[in-house]
Amino acid sequence: MAFEALDELLDESLPLPIAGTIYRVPAPSAAIGLRTQALINAAAVAADGGAVDEQVLGDAAERDLYADVLGTAHGQMVDDAVPWPALKHAALTAMVWIAQDKSAAETFWNSGGAPSQAAPNRAQRRLAAASSTKSRGSTSGTSGRKAPARAAAKKAAPSR
Repeated sequence: MAFEALDELLDESLPLPIAGTIYRVPAPSAAIGLRTQALINAAAVAADGGAVDEQVLGDAAERDLYADVLGTAHGQMVDDAVPWPALKHAALTAMVWIAQDKSAAETFWNSGGAPSQAAPNRAQRRLAAASSTKSRGSTSGTSGRKAPARAAAKKAAPSR
């Protein structure tokens, strides 16, 4: 068995419908992908109260990131006079696609960019993780035997 050509296996574009037109965002270059990943990671660290990587955030501010992540779709959107909020949402969706995958980008797109709609907050993620994690048994070395029937019956009897 031989490896298939990767470009035949992957759909390397992101179709974004805006006002009746499908804009195809092409896959970014490796350099743009790596820079976008670094920017998103730095933003996440900063949002969690961590130290901000000034180099990463400074570099991103110097470049036209939206044009980079949208590729040829950016020029088409500008030529079609797409409203700024739609272009911004498309660029942020492309960033999610680059940093994660198409499924995450679709969730973000369909949420209208509302983080609360796109993903649970930290407390909800922790609660979900805690509720799905099975509790460990006792490690004290004692067994969890049930009380004898006599003691159980005594507890159930009404007091006088």
